[in-house]
Amino acid sequence: MPTSPTQSSVLSPQSFRFLVSASTTERLDRFLAEQLQWSRSQAARLVAQKAVKVNGAVARASRTLVRGDEVAVEIPAAASPRTLQPAAIELTVVFEDEHLAVIDKPAGLVVHPAPGHWQDTLVNALVARGTTLSSGLGNQGRPGIVHRLDRDTSGLMVVAKSDLAHRRLGAALAARRVTRRYAALAWGHLRKSPTVIEAPIARHPRDRKRMAVLEEGRAARTDAWVVARFDLVDLLRLELHTGRTHQVRVHLAHIGHPVVGDPVYGGGGSRRFGGSRRRAALLLEGLTPRQALHAAFLAFQHPATGAPLEFTSEWPQDLQPALAQAAGGDVADSSPLAYLRFFKEHG
Repeated sequence: MPTSPTQSSVLSPQSFRFLVSASTTERLDRFLAEQLQWSRSQAARLVAQKAVKVNGAVARASRTLVRGDEVAVEIPAAASPRTLQPAAIELTVVFEDEHLAVIDKPAGLVVHPAPGHWQDTLVNALVARGTTLSSGLGNQGRPGIVHRLDRDTSGLMVVAKSDLAHRRLGAALAARRVTRRYAALAWGHLRKSPTVIEAPIARHPRDRKRMAVLEEGRAARTDAWVVARFDLVDLLRLELHTGRTHQVRVHLAHIGHPVVGDPVYGGGGSRRFGGSRRRAALLLEGLTPRQALHAAFLAFQHPATGAPLEFTSEWPQDLQPALAQAAGGDVADSSPLAYLRFFKEHG
């Protein structure tokens, strides 16, 4: 299946091949770190072990890759992702049958095992509860994971329990037949509602942990509606047409309205204000423990029966003080999104 900047295929559980299709050049170690979701130092160690070949020849970590290069990786057993261990992490499962499960993910939980988080992820929690998971369809260490949420983004996501469900859900995502809507507090006020943000996203050329709007990136579209306008911020309903890494956060920062509390793309959003509004903005930031972003709505057709499924998730408790502060207290404590008509059709 095509990805950007590569096309990849899995040859065996510990063997990978990547075809470079990006127009920009990139060092081999950085390229591998992104593809394998390892740290750059781990990727460089793999190269030093002569486990990586470019176009059939052993290469150095500093090798510059160009379009058309083929990168083959043989991961030694000692370096392979570890056996999935169960972790006693409480999960909120809002729907489950023999084909899939819909999880309301809490903030702070990484979705799948990766360096630094081998045993404390959503996948480990699913293993602990005995949930049957798909093979991951070639994504090593990601059984059942059809789509992801950032670690500090809360909300709804679907997990596949069979390979058939995984394939069909993945195809529905690619065909934009899965509706995903996020609630977010964003600094300032959008000029119009809806605002359509179409801007390509790629890995930041200097900071590999960040994404950025770049001409050579993958096409990405986010539609934003203003649900409520407060003094300092808007409460937005955001609908994804694509699923790029950090898409909502990057797109809102790109148009000058970053998510409140975003430590990576926020850019000190409160600094745009002066005087008493500056003090109020700093107070709002102080009440926001993470990015104020929540996957609040998910809808799709059941991969086996075709029945329509629709799920909602209210504004999370850890972000309620921030919303109450932004709104001047004029929101319902138990169900602020419903109170503010977030779940109503666009209008």
